[in-house]
Amino acid sequence: MISTHSQKTIDAWFFLLFIPVAYFTYLFHEFGHWSVGEALGNSMLYSLNYVSPRDGFYIQESHGLYVSIGGPAFTVFQSVMALLVIEKCKTLYAYPFAFFPMFNRSFSLLLGGFGRQDEARIAVLLGTGEYLVAIIVLGILLAIVVRSSYILGIGVKMNGYVVTVSTMCQLLVIATYEYLGV
Repeated sequence: MISTHSQKTIDAWFFLLFIPVAYFTYLFHEFGHWSVGEALGNSMLYSLNYVSPRDGFYIQESHGLYVSIGGPAFTVFQSVMALLVIEKCKTLYAYPFAFFPMFNRSFSLLLGGFGRQDEARIAVLLGTGEYLVAIIVLGILLAIVVRSSYILGIGVKMNGYVVTVSTMCQLLVIATYEYLGV
């Protein structure tokens, strides 16, 4: 059966899509850490909001840097892929995949304890300014959101609603891993 639903209309389905996208974004971010660790030969443990070496340490000390980079790199990759779909297909349903990664990293950096986040860890391991990596990652993600919003005609008011829905979805994911202990 062919659906006659327009992919250019913001409706309840658009906002409901943020729920699975929130979980996907978390899992994909952690998959970035996990896949880099495994590719480097480390046996890794994987959960909704944390990845670590199974033995408690990496084979080589430098692997900590590479594994830390994996999460933000996959997060940026997700947004870039969403932007490409938006540019080619002009579909609103790709927007949550572009927007939520920016929201997620912003939320985590601002409210999740900056020093505990990947971007801060990467900056320390690289010996750069404390906020440099976070500014670069958030700058890229914000640029993707601005471009996506422009293409789809999503204004400030609608993005305000998107921020509200994203906040609820972020809290839902946090509640899930706090409740389940994963």
